[in-house]
Amino acid sequence: MGYPFKAIENKWQKRWHEAKLYKTDLLKTKNKCYTLVMFIYPSSDKLHLGHWFNYGPTDTWARFRRLRGYNVFEPMGFDSFGLPAENYAIKSGGHPHDITEENISVIRQQLKAMGAMYDWDMQVITSHKDYYKWTQWVFLQLYKAGLAYRAKAPVNWCPSCNTVLANEQVTSDGECERCGHLVIKKNLTQWFFKITDYADRLLAGLADLDWPERTKLMQQNWIGRSTGVEINFKLESDEQEIIRVFTTRPDTLYGVTYMVLAPEHPLVEKITTSGQKKQVDEYIKISSRQSEIERTSTIREKTGVFTGAFAVNPVNGERVPIWIADYVLVTYGTGAVMAVPGHDERDFEFATKYHLPVKKVILQPGTNEDVPLSEAYTEPGIMINSGQFTGLPSKEGIGKISDWMTAEGFGKRKVNYKWIPPGILPVTFRRI
Repeated sequence: MGYPFKAIENKWQKRWHEAKLYKTDLLKTKNKCYTLVMFIYPSSDKLHLGHWFNYGPTDTWARFRRLRGYNVFEPMGFDSFGLPAENYAIKSGGHPHDITEENISVIRQQLKAMGAMYDWDMQVITSHKDYYKWTQWVFLQLYKAGLAYRAKAPVNWCPSCNTVLANEQVTSDGECERCGHLVIKKNLTQWFFKITDYADRLLAGLADLDWPERTKLMQQNWIGRSTGVEINFKLESDEQEIIRVFTTRPDTLYGVTYMVLAPEHPLVEKITTSGQKKQVDEYIKISSRQSEIERTSTIREKTGVFTGAFAVNPVNGERVPIWIADYVLVTYGTGAVMAVPGHDERDFEFATKYHLPVKKVILQPGTNEDVPLSEAYTEPGIMINSGQFTGLPSKEGIGKISDWMTAEGFGKRKVNYKWIPPGILPVTFRRI
């Protein structure tokens, strides 16, 4: 005879509910264990296998901790305020509020059927007024403090869901993880949080956290603090127009042989010549379908297109061709880079592919200045072919050339972060 799971599990789940077995006494401060999982998008009326993979193991761990004597608090909630719920309601032909409440009711029963030890007295539903009034309040405080403002920037856009997606919501194939539609890059005016004001405090605080070292390293890499200089390159055709680049290696400035703009950079349309417009437009179209993870992959072959325009290197007046390439992101730094193929592996690969010049301006100790480079030399050395800075150790040269650029007015020292410039993070708001 098979196990009559419906009768037995329903019986005991009913008993657990009536006895409030999983009600947490938050006033008890001994052996606290707060177990929080991602709240569910109720943009459907059923759980899928991915939910089980997420909630089953977490609840198992929480239950284990409870049996070990911990006062476990494991709440559950529904991230129901936004476009996913609205889009589902549109497809279903009902009002977003009604459809969302129905979905929550069904999913709640499915979660209860799992036998998970959620404290349902503490559930959070983000589309309820008693919750989102505080979201609005927090936003207003950020706005008043100058930490929330509007700006135009490229985002991942799903034409099917009609919503912005985080990088993590775009699959490796460049598709929306929700609906499978091809994601494109789109410039939108949206709200931003200026979070880099707190970057240094976040980094300093990592030392006091009881986290695995690997997790701390991931946080450091995500913030991506780097110290360098921001340099202005004038356009050959219009000296009033400036391309700003950020670099941590100003000692290699004399070795710049080309520049690269992100395909989404606002200057691309303006500077592209008529003879290159067709190729540039086609390249932009292709790159808009790729995720940032794919574009920045170190193993992916670099590609690009010449815009037909030139910039002027401010230290030596040399003419520098301007390309676009998808390995440059408009959401990092200034969306433009000065390419030094002699001393950057990525630039060397690109220059070799497109037959661009490679200049040696940092001499590796023990090598001959006249021998051409067979690969990029990225370590410290002696500055050569670098005007008044020739002969300086490159580490010393970084400071010297930074001071000189600042004095001359075409560069300045700057701290940069691996977040959207100038330190902003997009956030979408939508009432349902």
